[in-house]
Amino acid sequence: MNAAARKIQRVYLTLTLGNTLATSFIWGINTLFLLDAGLSNLEAFAANAFFTAGMVLFEVPTGVVADSWGRRVSFLLGTITLASSTFLYYLLWQWSAPFLWWAVVSVLLGLGFTFFSGAVEAWLVDALHYSGYDGGLEAVLGRGQMVSGVAMLGGSVAGGVIAQATDLGVPFLIRVGVLVAMFAVAFLLMRDVGFTPERSAHPLRATRSVLKASIDGGFKHPPVRYIMLAAPFTEGVGFYVFYALQPYLLQLFGDPRAYAVAGLAAAIVAGADIVGGWMAPRVRQRVRRRTTVLIVSNVVSSVILVVLLFTTTFWLALVLLALWAVVGAAGTPVRQAYLNDMIASKQRATVLSFDSLMGSSGGVVVQPLLGRSADLYGYPASLAVSGAVQLLAAPFILLSRRQRSQADTASDLTAAT
Repeated sequence: MNAAARKIQRVYLTLTLGNTLATSFIWGINTLFLLDAGLSNLEAFAANAFFTAGMVLFEVPTGVVADSWGRRVSFLLGTITLASSTFLYYLLWQWSAPFLWWAVVSVLLGLGFTFFSGAVEAWLVDALHYSGYDGGLEAVLGRGQMVSGVAMLGGSVAGGVIAQATDLGVPFLIRVGVLVAMFAVAFLLMRDVGFTPERSAHPLRATRSVLKASIDGGFKHPPVRYIMLAAPFTEGVGFYVFYALQPYLLQLFGDPRAYAVAGLAAAIVAGADIVGGWMAPRVRQRVRRRTTVLIVSNVVSSVILVVLLFTTTFWLALVLLALWAVVGAAGTPVRQAYLNDMIASKQRATVLSFDSLMGSSGGVVVQPLLGRSADLYGYPASLAVSGAVQLLAAPFILLSRRQRSQADTASDLTAAT
């Protein structure tokens, strides 16, 4: 890796570290926070569904910002929007607000995250290409996932410990402060290179153009289309399981106020991100086709969720959940690299945002349904159902594999279309 590419990687890792640290302070206690505000399981996961609905609604419009005004502008807007909506969440908890207000602010939280999705990854890939980097994307994306895992581990555990020492609202205030600090860091360090924004004076026309580019550059391209169609099942289940683990682990542990234990849910996923990010490029050295990694990851993680139905021991559940998270995390950089190697630079942020939209759309439907199953049959049964739902992604990955895209076996940036 040359000096210019190394500098790009450092900025990317810095942004990933700070942004994940900021957002992860509440990840270990978010479901408990919603339940403490007086919401039922159905309402809590419906609030999460409104969050993902916000991501669905705003993915394309914020893609216009990333492609028309720049990926840096998109990141800066994301930090401010997410900080503001997080503070509103804190106020709703203080006021024990009715569900309607939780739904509205959850949509705003989704808006904040859409400014990030696609933009940072597109910024990285284009900047690496511009700098002359010709190595495999899995290596850099894997490092990013490892850094994200470290930040998430620290943030989620700290959030749980702080909540137990103070109250459930304090981690939300800490998140606001760190996001404001990240605005300053991004303003100073992040510059769009290898990409020239195409500014438009007609936002609605630009939105239609971006949506068309998303479909033409992504959905009409068969190997990309099938990977996107798998996303609603994997992402929808991922959203639910991540937040259901908090009350599930507390239930197994036997102490409903052991918030530090609840933080273990996010800590498990964070540790898995570190291990998975380290594994991804090494797995790719031994497995010829990227889709092989994705299929194995999907099937194994689905089976583990079903096994949790029969698990009543807290420590055994922790081991199984850690294994589930590692298997999924090892496939994430491979999926990212596979998609990026099939997308042209000009539409990269747009198509990646559309892919995120597809995943979020699954969360809108899956989370409240699985939350309702937890109300009716308990968390173990809802996790087993989650495994069955996630397995529905496997046929779509197989269909993508059958297209025999060059990206399936590529190992460097030169394969990008």
